[in-house]
Amino acid sequence: MRENGPVTSATRQPETPASAVPPRLIATDLDGTLLRDDKTVSPRTVAALAAAEEAGIEVFFVTGRPARWMDVVSDHVHGHGLAICGNGAAVVDLHGGPGAHRFVKVRELARENALDAVRLVREAAPGTVYAIEQTYGFYQEPAYPKLHMEIPDNLAPAEKLLAPDAPGADEPVLKILAFHAELDPDVFLNVARLALGDHANVTRSSPSALLEISGPGVSKASTLALCCAERGIAPEEVVAFGDMPNDVEMLTWAGQSYAMGNAHPDVLAAASGRTVDNNEDGVAVVIERMLAERP
Repeated sequence: MRENGPVTSATRQPETPASAVPPRLIATDLDGTLLRDDKTVSPRTVAALAAAEEAGIEVFFVTGRPARWMDVVSDHVHGHGLAICGNGAAVVDLHGGPGAHRFVKVRELARENALDAVRLVREAAPGTVYAIEQTYGFYQEPAYPKLHMEIPDNLAPAEKLLAPDAPGADEPVLKILAFHAELDPDVFLNVARLALGDHANVTRSSPSALLEISGPGVSKASTLALCCAERGIAPEEVVAFGDMPNDVEMLTWAGQSYAMGNAHPDVLAAASGRTVDNNEDGVAVVIERMLAERP
């Protein structure tokens, strides 16, 4: 879930030591990573993903996007058809196609924690405005900007949107989006993390000051770890790709990890290797080389 923009210059070739453990699973972010800036999957990348699956390597899309935004890759799922959405808040079966995605696992943000997060971040950063992402609904405060090109299901203060009698109150909250019009994005992230402590997990995937707040311990990495454990796949058998702070934990957890050429500095520091940027098919470049080196 990212508005793309260059962050660092591209590394021309993938850089990482060869792994002694054959990979069994590829975990890739979407925006700024697998997708080009025009939000398409290139033919080269489509072919690389299919070749990986044909070689017996599972592919997981691991994204901050909600399930309803997964149409861009629904045609490119193979095998299990699962994707991790909402920064780990949901595991979704994409086999149903656009508009028919099925939630397999939900790791919700309890409304009590959500209300605490709203209060604590607003106290630490006055001027913060919110949107609420649920399994099917999207709700926002009136002052929240039109960042997502969609019509909210309801407009109201966050406290009312999270109340027990609010519209959609029987539907799990996946994450809160917190926006600040003036703060530097990384400064806002640090302020929110200090304010929230263990009340919730907070990260970001946008170049603007837009934070994504999930349940305690919920991240791309922790949900990916659960999915891998169910399959008997160890961290060292996973190759991960990403470009923004919400990818850092996943890249640190995986046995091999690649920062895109356009990645945030924190991602470059966390990953074990680098590839070229998303517009140069950096994920496909690594997959092609990986498959060519298989015995």
